[in-house]
This record gives sequence, structure tokens and C-alpha cells, in this order.
Amino acid sequence: MHTTQDLLQFIFAGLTSGAIYALIALGFSVVHNTMGIVNFVQVDFVSLGGMLMFSALLGAGLPMVPGVLLAVAGVALVAMLVERFGLRPSRSHHELVLIFLTVGISIILRGAMKLIWGKNRMALPPLTADQPVTILGASVLPQALWIMALTLVAIVLLTWFFYKTSLGLSMRAVASNPTAAAVVGIPAGRVRLTSYAVAGALGGLAGVLVTPITTLNYDVGVLLGLKGFAAAILGGFGSFPGAILGGLGLGLLESLSAGYLSSAYKDVVAFVVLLLVLFVRPKGLLGK
Repeated sequence: MHTTQDLLQFIFAGLTSGAIYALIALGFSVVHNTMGIVNFVQVDFVSLGGMLMFSALLGAGLPMVPGVLLAVAGVALVAMLVERFGLRPSRSHHELVLIFLTVGISIILRGAMKLIWGKNRMALPPLTADQPVTILGASVLPQALWIMALTLVAIVLLTWFFYKTSLGLSMRAVASNPTAAAVVGIPAGRVRLTSYAVAGALGGLAGVLVTPITTLNYDVGVLLGLKGFAAAILGGFGSFPGAILGGLGLGLLESLSAGYLSSAYKDVVAFVVLLLVLFVRPKGLLGK
């Protein structure tokens, strides 16, 4: 028999997972809005964030805060290199061709991580001491609170960037009307490069935050990335509020189904609900 305390425990667990899915979904949405493609390299940005964090902390011996910043910046740099040297030289601008390119680059990047860090599973320390905190009777790990807090900070910074900076406004213009943006001289190459940097930073942050409570491996981001992709579709692909709503909703569905049904069915329940939503509203909850 589950109590109210159990319900709160499931909700906090769902919000923790949902915040990670929301970060990944936002990364998918940023690239889709500026280039019109699904960037499957996003799943590997999550893995790479955890790997770079591991090297920064345990390899270089950096403190926690510089390690986090270095890992996120490193993934953003790799993302920019992917766009500049992996996608931009393509002679075809057909969306399907570019999507297949991202699949190929994803495989190459995953292979490179396997060569550099190996196939063994590793562990990352949490951002702060791992002493549970009691909130309304539910025990919550400090890492979960960091995940929710830093996700909120990332959303606020992303909103400020897109609505208050000239580069962010240029990216919104390209997403709204690429032809008109080109006519008024908005540099498409710079916009695409920035979109990949933002997506890489979001994926790297997700990897840095989630790997201390999961195992770290070269392909740890694959399943997380697919769930982030599902969250983006659920909320409305390309919609930033939809990505947040879809991520949190998917995380809560997983947690509640695992708690009240069985952990073996949590993925099934979440994706069944996703299919039902898409049957009723194919563009997602907030898709236009």
C-alpha cells in the first residue's frame, strides 16, 4: 500500500529524470529550429559531457566547479567542430541527407570515445556531499536538487539568450523564416554554428548532471538521448516550452508507472502514452 510520502518520492524522482530529458529535448529543438533536421549526435553529447567531466576531475584533478564548466565548454566546442567540418562541407542541403550524416557522425564519435576512455563502466562523484535531504517527508539526494536547479538556470539563460541577444534573435529569425533572414543578411553559417554550440552545451550539462547517479560509459547517452528525443516529440518538436513539458511529463510517467506498476514497464508506459498523444495530436502537446 503506497502512502503520500511514497507519492512524493516518485514525483521527485520523476522530476529529476524529467529535467534531464528536458535538457536533451531542448538541444534537439535548437538544432531543428535553425537547420530543420534531427541531430542524432545529441545523444553522444550527453556521453561526452560525462566523459570530459571524469577526465577533468579524476585525470586533471580539477575542483568540481571548473570541472563542470570545462566539460560543458568542451562538449560545446566538439559540437561546433561537428557542424563546421562534419555537416557544412556537405554538397547536399537536403534534410534527409544531413540527418543521415548526423547518424554517421554519431557512430564515429561513439567509437572515438570508446578508444579514448575504453569500454569499462566508470563512476563520477556527485556535485556535493551525497547525504539525502528530507523534503515533506521524502528523501531526496542533493544531486537530484542540483539537477533540477541547474536545469532551471539553463532554461532561464536560454530564454535570455534567444530574446535579449542579437545572435539569439537572429537564430529565432532563421527558425521563423529562413528566406527572409537570408535576404536581410543574417549569416546562416554563424547561426548554425551557434545552434550546435548551444545544443552541445545542453547535452554536456545533462551528461555532467546525470552520470553521478547512473553509470558512466561511452554509450550511456544513447537511451537517455532517445528519451529526450521522445520528450521533444511529445511536447512538440521545435517548441522550447514543449520540450520542457514533454521532458517533465515523460519523467513523471516513468517514475509513477515504476512505483505503482512495475519498473519493468516504465519505458513501455511512457512510450505508449507518447503514441496515444501523437494519435490525438500529431504535432505534440504544444506543437504548431
